Amino acid sequence: MVPTGPYGSWPSPIDAALAASHDGAPQFVGMVGDEVWWTVPRPEEGGRRALVRLRPDGAEESVLPAPWNVRSRVVEYGGQPWAGTARETGGPLVVFVNFADQRLYAYEPDAYEPDGLGAGRGPRPLTPVSAVGGGLRWVDPVIHDGEVWCVLEEFTGEAPTDVRRVIAAVPLDGSAAEDRRRVRELSDGGHRFVTGPRISHDGTQVAWIGWDHPRMPWDGTELLVAEIAESGREFTGVRILAGGEEESVCQVEWDRDGTLLYVSDRGGWWELYRLRRDGGRISGALCLGREEEFGGPLWQIGLRWFHPLDSGLIAVVHGRGATALGILDPETGELVDAAGPWTTWSATLAVHGARVVGVAASPRSAYEVVELIPASGRARVIGSPHDDPVDPSYYPEPQIRTFTGPEGRDIHAHIYPPHHPGRIAPAEELPPYVVWAHGGPTGHAPLVLDLEIAYFTSRGIGVAEVNYGGSTGYGREYRNRLRGQWGVVDVEDCAAVALALADEGTADPGRLAIRGGSAGGFTTAVSLAGTDVYACGTIKYPVLDLVSWADDETHDLESQYLESLIGPLATCPEIYAARSPAEHADRITAPFLLLQGLDDPICPPVQAERFLGLMAGRGIPHAYIAFEGEGHGFRRADTMTRALEAELSLYSQAFGTDRTDVPRLELNK
Repeated sequence: MVPTGPYGSWPSPIDAALAASHDGAPQFVGMVGDEVWWTVPRPEEGGRRALVRLRPDGAEESVLPAPWNVRSRVVEYGGQPWAGTARETGGPLVVFVNFADQRLYAYEPDAYEPDGLGAGRGPRPLTPVSAVGGGLRWVDPVIHDGEVWCVLEEFTGEAPTDVRRVIAAVPLDGSAAEDRRRVRELSDGGHRFVTGPRISHDGTQVAWIGWDHPRMPWDGTELLVAEIAESGREFTGVRILAGGEEESVCQVEWDRDGTLLYVSDRGGWWELYRLRRDGGRISGALCLGREEEFGGPLWQIGLRWFHPLDSGLIAVVHGRGATALGILDPETGELVDAAGPWTTWSATLAVHGARVVGVAASPRSAYEVVELIPASGRARVIGSPHDDPVDPSYYPEPQIRTFTGPEGRDIHAHIYPPHHPGRIAPAEELPPYVVWAHGGPTGHAPLVLDLEIAYFTSRGIGVAEVNYGGSTGYGREYRNRLRGQWGVVDVEDCAAVALALADEGTADPGRLAIRGGSAGGFTTAVSLAGTDVYACGTIKYPVLDLVSWADDETHDLESQYLESLIGPLATCPEIYAARSPAEHADRITAPFLLLQGLDDPICPPVQAERFLGLMAGRGIPHAYIAFEGEGHGFRRADTMTRALEAELSLYSQAFGTDRTDVPRLELNK
């Protein structure tokens, strides 16, 4: 007979340390000759990202030891941090950005010292250090003709908005390592933000994407093309071929025949277009009418949702909500998806000959590196394979739901009911649920195995991931719902899902909670201040004071984001005040946990500290935990472990359950 126990009290083999050790995903796959390379998280090594390679014999090995951390800080969210090339002798040459100093380095992992006794030569710097503001930063590199062409982000003053970005050329010989003057600028700085260069196969043309404040890249960008001068030292004849204030181009690539391929949402969905050389005519979308996304939000520089193959076919990541990897014939429009269990493919693809490599996950498996052979349709895991750290019977089974919100609008969500193979709850009891509000807010909750979710569901606490209006993955109209309505639509949609679960008898209406990080932290705080739906909440590295955040308390990329999410501060300061949690801290009556990284440049700790000052002495139970060495989003295993245990303790106290397997969170008043 299966033992009975109250929801929230069940024992679980998925502890916080286990969940933390499996946090993160492989990123930025690439081919170096016939080897596959990518970056992986190392939570147990201070949260660094390691660069790994898969040799032809199937051996997977780390390329650089700790403390090397292959991660860029351009626009703070970074992007493609490395590039590599195979050589006839000496093994591969790789260039990468090191997080600690943001310098670009060259490394020859198979090269040895003349005596043959030492390990491979260590990385050598290619770029200098600047003492001005945030210094010099690099992202989305391409190795080209003895140089590295990439995005340069250069700070010109101490403020986070004192910055410029251009496409630049860095000599591979190291001559710029101590001399900024040896870095050659290729683009003219005409756009505030740029992606890295995409060079045509004949080496005569280059394409990239640019945009300017106050637009975000999912609002409107421009596709630029230029000629590469015969000297190879400058771009000439720069022209705009697509995009605009209300058209988002998120990726561009050259096909081998000189055709320009790009993803645009001009038709309401991010779709794949082809720009031919016959008089500049733009063809229609290659998969017109599917009402699916073939692209996504460009939060990081260098994301890839498609990659052309030598055969003329195109590998594409596409879908509505969930995503698949498909092979598209651009001549017929036929699209054939890879077989397999995966429900989410990341925006990273690499191609070598007839091989396509990506990163995918499913509700039963974490992100892993997958290879597809289009000719056979065979897909298999080749790197970072998922391993079940516990019996898979403890994993939750997600329900893909669409709820009805205010004004009859659809709200997409993934519902994870409590689940334990060895426990059931009393028949008359309804389970507690936690609503998860994702970040962005132009983000998306993917349909994948997440041990943080399993951490709660295996203990008898349900999770509802809400892709509220404004989320990506459902077309431009859906994500535009949040324009001018941040703090309204997101809050209403999360509450609508929570109340619907309660009304249908799925969740206990008296034991609902909400949690979120970054923009989701804002949604959580506004929900606690503006609704009576939730018994408690967990607020992680949030936006709390809208006026200060819009003024000078965030980084450059999002410094004018609120103009589209709320409106211009100069013309509607009353709306900023009406929606700012810092203005309405007196309305919060539910217990909460506030988690903050002390090195966060996006949502700085000063916001959390001011908010706590407003809560002092009000008698509302709350706790604040700040983490040294953590930025925006937690990466260290010890941080994530402590944060998860504190969150569970908050719910245990708010929901009236008894847990002795985590330290009790002390709540202040």
